[in-house]
Amino acid sequence: MSQPQEITIPTVTLNNGVQIPQLGFGVFQVPPEETQRIVEGALEAGYRHIDTAAAYRNEAGVGAAIAASGIPRGEIFITTKLRNGEQGMAHQAFQNSRQALGLDYVDLYLIHWPVPAQGLFTEAWKAMEQLYANNQIRAIGVSNFLADHLDTLLAAADIVPAVNQIEIHPAFQQQELAAKNRSLGIAVEAYSPLGQGADLAAATVKSLAAKYGATPAQVILAWHLSQGTIVIPKSVQAARMRENLGAAAVSLTPAEVAEITELESGARTGGDPTVAAHSQM
Repeated sequence: MSQPQEITIPTVTLNNGVQIPQLGFGVFQVPPEETQRIVEGALEAGYRHIDTAAAYRNEAGVGAAIAASGIPRGEIFITTKLRNGEQGMAHQAFQNSRQALGLDYVDLYLIHWPVPAQGLFTEAWKAMEQLYANNQIRAIGVSNFLADHLDTLLAAADIVPAVNQIEIHPAFQQQELAAKNRSLGIAVEAYSPLGQGADLAAATVKSLAAKYGATPAQVILAWHLSQGTIVIPKSVQAARMRENLGAAAVSLTPAEVAEITELESGARTGGDPTVAAHSQM
């Protein structure tokens, strides 16, 4: 299975020199029993960056798809995440994820949520730094970390996170947080990049889609890409998977990017990292 030649996916160089495909494929809420089939479809469509998590319970399906694809391991970038309830046992939790994926190493490992009430994320980070030093992870990062969580982590860290994966879409952009990450050399990765579909109906987005002969999703993803943001849209439909990849060919003008940026409304769709404390067990 080879990368379709007509699709060129840009990459982002992380703060340790590792390159990550800027447009990836997320498997949040993909049922475990369907994961292998859907990820095989994503790889067939041309994705080379797959984002999963222990909490999604579908790492084994992702790993089975990679094994079945015949694509060399070095051509696929795999992200998984540490469960909230396992921050105190991060080393073993990582090994469990790695074994479920059937991989010798993971490209990017993230602390899924800070869960500040536990007070364990710095302990988890130190364990991840050791795994990184032992070459079991190519890059380590965080997810859902707000400014104060980053400050607490960096005060204890030897390694600056490579990535912070946070909710970003036109209606909820977290601009100050994104700017802080970038100022620290931390790449910004957007989950729910389409606002779980709600942002697709914005008049500005639909107008630009008509102008470019693109889908609304392609326009929003192009908006993310234009700002250097890594994105991981999810779809279980093969046609939509291919359409989303096509966003890499849509070039918005600075004025059009600004038009979409004006859609900010503070409409968070996910949990608030200040208080989120679900165990994910």
